[in-house]
Amino acid sequence: MSMQLLRRAAALSALAAAIAIPARAGSSASSASSAGSDISGSVSDSIGASSKSSSGDDKKKVAAGQYRVMDVAEAPGKPGAARLTLRGEGKEFFLDLPKAALAERALPAGALVQVSERPYGYEFAYADTRQAFFLALHDAWQRELRSHAI
Repeated sequence: MSMQLLRRAAALSALAAAIAIPARAGSSASSASSAGSDISGSVSDSIGASSKSSSGDDKKKVAAGQYRVMDVAEAPGKPGAARLTLRGEGKEFFLDLPKAALAERALPAGALVQVSERPYGYEFAYADTRQAFFLALHDAWQRELRSHAI
């Protein structure tokens, strides 16, 4: 395993722990390994273009800023996942995420979400508290951080 991969893994682990601590303070250590999958996913699996979005390569791009939740539904073909339709600054896209990411606080239609671009992907947070609830990792990061047999 390369040093760069180790650094990325350590950084993401620290980030996942920082996000998970308030929500999982009473959890046992055995649930720590699943915490990362509850709060993160790959950009290609999590972010998609809304049917109201323009066509082209720009479909998967998300700009930093605030977005309003337009709809909350079951993610089609993804058991245990929710789909948020988000709209802001002339862009509309959907975010598929594990329902566990929203276990502490629901995001009803009309709520505001803050999206921040990070080196590893996108951070989705409640706009009022800036507390992150989901990370959409660039696919390269997601691939490098998958569990590897030793």
